[in-house]
Amino acid sequence: MAADEPLVLGIETSCDETGVGIVHGTTLLADAVASSVDTHARFGGVVPEIASRAHLEAMVPTIERALKQAGVSARDLDGISVTAGPGLAGALLVGVSAAKAYAYALGKPLYGVNHLASHICVDQLEHGRLPEPTMALLVSGGHSSLLLSSDITSDVRPLGATIDDAAGEAFDKIARVLDLGFPGGPVIDRLAREGDPKAIAFPRGLSGSRDPAYDFSFSGLKTAVARWIEAKRNAGEEVPVRDVAASFQEAVVDVLTRKAVRACKDEGVDHLMIGGGVAANSRLRALAEERCSRAGIRLRVPRPGLCTDNGAMVAALGAEMVARGRAASDWELSADSSLPVTESHVPGAHAHGPDHVHDHDHVHEVSKDNLYS
Repeated sequence: MAADEPLVLGIETSCDETGVGIVHGTTLLADAVASSVDTHARFGGVVPEIASRAHLEAMVPTIERALKQAGVSARDLDGISVTAGPGLAGALLVGVSAAKAYAYALGKPLYGVNHLASHICVDQLEHGRLPEPTMALLVSGGHSSLLLSSDITSDVRPLGATIDDAAGEAFDKIARVLDLGFPGGPVIDRLAREGDPKAIAFPRGLSGSRDPAYDFSFSGLKTAVARWIEAKRNAGEEVPVRDVAASFQEAVVDVLTRKAVRACKDEGVDHLMIGGGVAANSRLRALAEERCSRAGIRLRVPRPGLCTDNGAMVAALGAEMVARGRAASDWELSADSSLPVTESHVPGAHAHGPDHVHDHDHVHEVSKDNLYS
C-alpha cells in the first residue's frame, strides 16, 4: 500500500442500504453497511420514504463505524465521494447532503459519482486494476446493462440495457408470486439448487436473430412464469416451486451470459466483469465461468458482499478520481435520480483542494470543532 495513494471515504444511499466504505488506493480498509431491507420486506418491496428516513438515522453511526474499522481519522481523508445517481431521489439526497456536510467541515474535495460506474470500479479492490477497456455486465434490481469502459473515470459507453424489468426486479416479482418473500433473489437462488432448470421451457426475451444484440427484456418472462403458476393453481395442482425457481433462473442467466459473451467477442475484449446485486447469484457465476472459459474470456466477479450496494464501491471510484486528478464536484452538487452512465462523475468547474473551504462563518467553525476536534 503506497503512502501516496489517496485515502477516500465513500457514501452510498441509492436505495435501501446505507453504505460507507474507506479505501487507500485500491486497498479496502472498511466496508460498513446498515440495511433497512427487513423493514421493506413487510411491504414486498422498497418504500422510498422509509428508505430515506432509514438513511438519516443510520448515516452518522455508519460513518463512525467505518472510520473505526479503518483505523483512521476523518481528518486523514484525501476526499469524500458519494453516489449522486442514479437511484431513489430522496435516498440519494440524504447521502449527497451528508457527504457535502462532511467535506465542507473537513475542507476536503467532494466527488459525486455514478452508481453504475462504481459497481464496475469495485472490482479493483479484489482483482487489481481494471483492464482498459473493460466490458461489464451489471445486473441488479434496477439495472441490467452491458457497458464498455476505456477509462472508468471518464469514458463509460452503454452497449445495451433492459427495455422493461431489470433482472433483479424479475426475481423479486416471481418470488412474490410464489409467496417467497422479499428480497426474492437469494431465496430463488437457494431453491433453484434443488430444482431442475430444464423442467419448464420458459421464454428467453430478445434472443431472436432480429432482436437487439445487447438489450434485455424480462417482462415477458415474468408474465409467462406467473401465468404458468396461475394455471397450475387453477387446476388444483401443486406448484413445483423448486423446478419453477430453477427454470426461471436459468432463463434469466442464459440470456445475460450469452449476450455478455457475444459483446466481448464483437468488441474484441478478452475479459468480462460482472457486478451488481444479481452478480451474487450462484448460477449466474457458474454459467458465466463456463461460457467465458469456452470463449477464452477471463471472468472477473467480486465476492458477493461487494456485488450488492456498498460504500466501498463508491470509495473505490472516488479514489480513482483523486488518483487521476479529475475535477471535484461543486458545492451545488445535487442528486440526479436518472444520472446517465456516460457521466462517471459530476465535476465542478475546477478541482477543489483541501484548502478550498475558508470563507465560512463562526457557526461552521464551531460545528467543525465539535465534530472533529
